[in-house]
Amino acid sequence: MLLSSLLVLVALLLVGLGAYATFTSTASDSQSVTTGTVVIALGATGSSTNRLTVNASGVASGDTIQRSFDLTNQGSLNLTSVTLTTTATTSSLLDTDSTNGLQMVIDSCSVAWTEAGSAPAYTYTCSGTTSSVLASRPAIGSNLALANLGSLTAGATDHLRLTLTLPVSAGNTFQNLTSTLQYSFTGTQRAPTNQ
Repeated sequence: MLLSSLLVLVALLLVGLGAYATFTSTASDSQSVTTGTVVIALGATGSSTNRLTVNASGVASGDTIQRSFDLTNQGSLNLTSVTLTTTATTSSLLDTDSTNGLQMVIDSCSVAWTEAGSAPAYTYTCSGTTSSVLASRPAIGSNLALANLGSLTAGATDHLRLTLTLPVSAGNTFQNLTSTLQYSFTGTQRAPTNQ
């Protein structure tokens, strides 16, 4: 009898559980997150928008070497800074002597530079406004901060002119030397912000 009563009680409990129900509600939505890009680029190699690959030979003390190039922010993000690192893949006193060796200056023109002369003896004039991007310094340097760049803004282009000078103080020990300079530009994204 006790066993029968327990079986009836268990059966009633199972029926009660089966009849239990709850109300529910669900809301959903979605959000897309896309990252931006940091891309800086030089102008077309060999054209007036990038003469950095044009070699110079027969250089004497006091000579200057001018090369134009464009630097463009092709990414979708603004930049905080652009730096320049110059190295010598072939080295000599031209790049190791920081006083009598090659000195470098970079200037910007608000419009494209007007090129004169023929390879490799190019010269450039600016029909717009000129500003200093990098003051005179030895040609070799690491993470050199470039100033007055419009290309910090996404889509903008800077028209730049690099001038190398072999100082008049470069004596006989500078004859018949070769250095190969490499220029590397690095753009750094803008500061983090609330999106």
